[in-house]
Amino acid sequence: MKVLVTGGSGFVGREVVRQLHAAGHAVRILARHRPQEGSATEVCLGDVTNAASLANATQGMDAVIHLVGIISELGTATFENVHTRGTENILSAARQSGVKRFVHMSALGTRPNAASRYHQTKWAAEEAVRASGLDWTIFRPSVIYGPGDGFVNLFVRISRFSPVLPVMGSGRSKLQPVPVSDVATCFTRAITEPRAIGQAYDLCGRDRLTLIEVLDTILEVTGRSRLKLRIPMALAKAQAAIMECMFRGLLGTAPPVNRDQLLMLAEDNVGDPKPAKEVFGVEMAGFKEGLARCLTGSSSVTPTGIT
Repeated sequence: MKVLVTGGSGFVGREVVRQLHAAGHAVRILARHRPQEGSATEVCLGDVTNAASLANATQGMDAVIHLVGIISELGTATFENVHTRGTENILSAARQSGVKRFVHMSALGTRPNAASRYHQTKWAAEEAVRASGLDWTIFRPSVIYGPGDGFVNLFVRISRFSPVLPVMGSGRSKLQPVPVSDVATCFTRAITEPRAIGQAYDLCGRDRLTLIEVLDTILEVTGRSRLKLRIPMALAKAQAAIMECMFRGLLGTAPPVNRDQLLMLAEDNVGDPKPAKEVFGVEMAGFKEGLARCLTGSSSVTPTGIT
């Protein structure tokens, strides 16, 4: 198949593109800027927030895998513009080009009346996908980890230099971290799986862990011992508000933590991995084993003393 991947140069997108190539598909990625490094993948310049830039990207494609998303806002790259309007724009371009198959990246916790604007706009995007008239599939991943992720590897890096790891709020909300390789496998198999049409799937790991347990696992796998410093949520939100002003206003970049993320972190982020396993044949990895593979290239969970 000929597949357009939006967000194909991002963390999840790179693995999706790799697996699509391995499965024998022809891949085109939509990117705002041409990658500096050489690549065998066709690149089409465009931006999902600019509807006029998408017509060429979808021409001649059999399927679209839509991965574009942001976790922090900057300038006109708002949740509403990127998640909701961006999805509406790529859906419209797909219809106009005669594309039938559409596989969409949402997020676990997305629902009507969600607390965070991230989840609210992801829900609005899902509604647009469901109403599109295309042969759609929606995936809702939990926290995705792997080489280059912005969550698990952040704590790995902090633990390398800092004697303490920060825990925002109680640290008792639950997560089901899922390896990026498993997520990409589901996306790759979905485009040729008729049973997936018109369905939404949770993509989550086997283990339900609190944030504290996630940190303990990171320390175990890396062979480190660190104190965990709990930061009351009210203080964390105040710090996040200050960082939002400093980074956006003074530095012109997205802050490392924002208040919307803290709203999501205070909620459980769990789901049911069984339906995806049954349809796509992916046995979601346990966090300890998956993290060991990610960091060491081995399934061993013996403390490694990684530096």
